[in-house]
Amino acid sequence: MDSQKFNQSQLSGRNRRLLYEWHHLEEGLSENSNISFQVVRRNVAGLPIGYLVDYHLRSICGVQHVDHLNEPGVVNSPIFAKGFQMRIDLPVGYPCVDSPPSLQFVVCDNRGNAVPHPWHPNIRYFGEFAGRVCINMADTYTDLLWGVRRVASYLRYETYHALLESPYPEDLKVATWVMRQGEPNGWLLFEQ
Repeated sequence: MDSQKFNQSQLSGRNRRLLYEWHHLEEGLSENSNISFQVVRRNVAGLPIGYLVDYHLRSICGVQHVDHLNEPGVVNSPIFAKGFQMRIDLPVGYPCVDSPPSLQFVVCDNRGNAVPHPWHPNIRYFGEFAGRVCINMADTYTDLLWGVRRVASYLRYETYHALLESPYPEDLKVATWVMRQGEPNGWLLFEQ
């Protein structure tokens, strides 16, 4: 485990937290074949401030007639993919309450071509912020491992908030599809 190379007593408070997060991810995901991660960015002390998380899970990545989304009479059955990537970036002020981690699914490859990304009411699907994850309310977040596992529950549709009320879904179009077609047709029960 790479995180074992660091001596916690020689680190500052923030770096101790970064080491904790790294170690906790290594331990918590070591025997999970559905989720893996790699460090993609480090600070000057060599501690991770950026991760790429691979979810080897089958989930919804869109609908058949997205150009006619939520139009009356148009059936938009789900399209599935297996395998999604999420980037985690830790801002300079992390772990302060006003500096939460940024969780964003990869929506384009390195050439700018679109890649499948999750279709979920708590993950932005459309627009400039496509891929952005709405992970929590401020008082529920605990650590990165919790967030990574929470997103896995999103992909399995074990957890979602699609009601058009506070706390609002990240993507209102997807939330409307969930309420009007996904739930009534049982399409969200694909992992059960």
